[in-house]
Amino acid sequence: MTAPIRRVLVANRGEIALRIVRACHEEGLEAVAVYSDVDRLAPHVRAADTAAPLGGAAASESYLRGDRLIEAALAEGCQAVHPGYGFLAERADFARAVEAAGLTFVGPPWQAIAAMGEKTEARRRMREAGVPVVPGSFHPLATAADASDAAEAVGYPVLLKAAAGGGGRGMRVVGRPAEIGGAFEAAASEAAKAFGDGSVYLERYVERPRHIEVQVLADASGTVVAIGERECSIQRRHQKLIEEAPSPAVDPELRHQLAEAACAAARAVGYQNAGTVEFLLAADGSFYFLEMNTRIQVEHPVTELVYGVDLVRMQLRLANGANLEPMELLEPRGHAIECRITAEDVASGFLPVTGRIAYLHQPAGPGIRWDGGLEAGSDVTLHYDSLIGKLIVWAESRPLAIQRMRRALRELVVAGVPTSQPFHLRVMDEPTFARGDLDITYVERVGARLVEAPPSDEHVRAAAVAAALLADERRSHPFGIGTTSDGRARSGWAAAAREEALRR
Repeated sequence: MTAPIRRVLVANRGEIALRIVRACHEEGLEAVAVYSDVDRLAPHVRAADTAAPLGGAAASESYLRGDRLIEAALAEGCQAVHPGYGFLAERADFARAVEAAGLTFVGPPWQAIAAMGEKTEARRRMREAGVPVVPGSFHPLATAADASDAAEAVGYPVLLKAAAGGGGRGMRVVGRPAEIGGAFEAAASEAAKAFGDGSVYLERYVERPRHIEVQVLADASGTVVAIGERECSIQRRHQKLIEEAPSPAVDPELRHQLAEAACAAARAVGYQNAGTVEFLLAADGSFYFLEMNTRIQVEHPVTELVYGVDLVRMQLRLANGANLEPMELLEPRGHAIECRITAEDVASGFLPVTGRIAYLHQPAGPGIRWDGGLEAGSDVTLHYDSLIGKLIVWAESRPLAIQRMRRALRELVVAGVPTSQPFHLRVMDEPTFARGDLDITYVERVGARLVEAPPSDEHVRAAAVAAALLADERRSHPFGIGTTSDGRARSGWAAAAREEALRR
């Protein structure tokens, strides 16, 4: 039995690390941040009770060093490690090492992570548990000939997928027999590079499905509850861009069916803590298990706003031994939408960019939430993902939520790097989005008008205001903390370091 949790090591960075720090403080726990060389003065570090260095800027030298994370947790007197999402959050070997060190892993048992992390194993378990799965193979395919045989058995088109990972890597759609050999080799090669494992399996390709996911919570006694579903169909290259809750395609009966399937999936692997079961929803209303994310999701805020549950605090409570009360499926209250604001050049195919955020103005007002990990002066580097922050809104209905998101996006100002903000504005103005006519091909189907249209007048005005404010600051403080002697914006690290020196 591990010790009661009083102090938590937050084994992540950026907005999710800051989110966990805040949840720890609200739960009456101390939070210990970790940081790479370039994150020493990041918002999540400053918000924590104390912080521990990890090493170099590259993730492989810092946030992916499980040994250093565990050493830091023990040295700082922590009883638990919260992995957030990404990095080591779904590494069964890391969760096992945390437990072996006598610490509590704020997440599921390592055995559950391992079971759901290997996709063919997960498919076999789901089939045994009575959860609908897409027809296809239930073991990795050894050769292109095996892939051809499996494709003939389920019928074209088919989808080749990496067995050891997700996110669109190691994935190929195959429309006819002549393409299967080359697609198999390409998928296996990409999977090996991305995950260190070239195993692939095959499924029937579901035409234009929706991506629906169900949030679940589970305790150590075996109680599993479903909190509700999220619509995550607006994606590019299988990377989510916009999420909402509830789904405009899910009625109460279907919501109940999805919830039952999600709970059965969690029970099948002895799941504990918070997790997300993802499904493909076909046009005829049938749905199929896709995968289970054994961690907190990037898009968890939309569920929190609609269902009134603080999921990160629930993670901490469940890790500390709390039990869930069996309950009926919650009814959604209103509607929430989340837009991921990333440092990307949308017109160049969502190409990630680097640079310094010169000015950041967050929207405010009723029903608006900003979950961000960067600020004015922060550098967007090539070492980590391009997420600047998540803009989330809640309103009494979906049409009102779209209106509120449109207003919030127009208020948001990020100067210094191109962002995905114009893309999100165009989606909010798109009639097919307003109708809820969504599927995972939405961005490709709607096409160029989402990514090539000029920015709106409001966005141009906002950028002009930001530029004017920045220029005025530089005129007022030509050699102050905000700029260097040649007028360039000083980094957040340098500004804070100079302030610290002046205080001494």
